Amino acid sequence: MGIEILDQATTPALEKLVQDEFNTNVAFYVHLKQFNDNVRADLKKRIKEVFFFTKGVHWKFDSFGIEKAGSRGTDILGYFIFRANDVVKLQKLFRDEFRDYDNAIKISCSVAKYQKTEEVFFELDV
Repeated sequence: MGIEILDQATTPALEKLVQDEFNTNVAFYVHLKQFNDNVRADLKKRIKEVFFFTKGVHWKFDSFGIEKAGSRGTDILGYFIFRANDVVKLQKLFRDEFRDYDNAIKISCSVAKYQKTEEVFFELDV
């Protein structure tokens, strides 16, 4: 069973898979004072509020989680990872929503810009 690898999308289904030429990932880490049963729900509520106000900001939510101390460092981290075009506006919205969060020590942010170097397509019959 051979699979044909294509350099271009040749069907409407494959066209939907075409990735953007440039991709910007934005990661926010909320350094937390403590972790308890309410933290996860509170972080989710706050992030929903951030995106309630994101009119005009093109973004896609990638992931959310909480890392307890010791997994990669000494801080407890709530993390949110997005793809976005207007990073400055997203940072402002994020900062404004978490400014009064008593459980936060600080917020760290990473912005990574990627350029597509290659993209191929194939379909699998099942």
